Amino acid sequence: SRAYHPCTLWSGLQHAYVPRALLASRSAAPMGDMNNVIKLANGVDLPRVGLGTFRATGNDVKTAVSAALKHGIRHIDTAAIYKNEQDIAAVLRDSGIPRKDVFITSKVSPYQQGTQKATQACQDILQRLETDYVDLLLIHWPGVARTDASSPANAEQRWQTWQVLEQMYRDGKARAIGVSNYTTAHLQELLDKAAVRPVVNQFEVHPRRPETALRQACAAAGVAVVAYASLGCGDLLKHGVVKQIAAQTAKTEAQVSHVGDQRWVHPELTPEDVTVLLG
Repeated sequence: SRAYHPCTLWSGLQHAYVPRALLASRSAAPMGDMNNVIKLANGVDLPRVGLGTFRATGNDVKTAVSAALKHGIRHIDTAAIYKNEQDIAAVLRDSGIPRKDVFITSKVSPYQQGTQKATQACQDILQRLETDYVDLLLIHWPGVARTDASSPANAEQRWQTWQVLEQMYRDGKARAIGVSNYTTAHLQELLDKAAVRPVVNQFEVHPRRPETALRQACAAAGVAVVAYASLGCGDLLKHGVVKQIAAQTAKTEAQVSHVGDQRWVHPELTPEDVTVLLG
């Protein structure tokens, strides 16, 4: 199943890096190139390589997004809780790149679960991003902030939030909708009730955390996996076993650290890595 093949987000921005590999790399293929996209279950093309903007704000995120766009990255991942959507919007506005050519993902915060809060959250996301729609809208976390994990309020409010996302999809304000950090149980609960099925589950995947059962469940349900921290936030690049395998196979540490078909851009990747990952 093509939905099994994960997309991967470049993170590492918590240290305000502009990856030297990205700056040195050739431009990526256009977003519509089938070698560089995943066809989601609803027909939307999801670019395989994305820029994750967790913990990056102000000039840090602006510099990173500008560099990413300059060198062909066309998938920008943000979230309400990152508090950087306005900074990203400013870069996109000034870039001159048509809106339709940039894939934007955002997420409803755990503090914004429930019908009323989620409705307002979605409106605010569009306003901050200065757009009439997002390409992918996710529930960021299955739980509600400051609510005990055992409370039934979590299930009720994430269901209400999902119904808000379904309406965003019907209204054309989200081209695709999905979830983030959902376990197999959370995913099945949603699939049993959803009128509009999720097309993405974004969660942490890397060799130390392969999440095999969850990835298989996603594949069986036609839900694409979007991986974050797929090089263990860069730690795997320094791991002795990874270095040994890389030396034995004449590949770089990044190239031997993939789980499945993941694509990753990170501050410590070489230009060769980026060329390989971008196809």
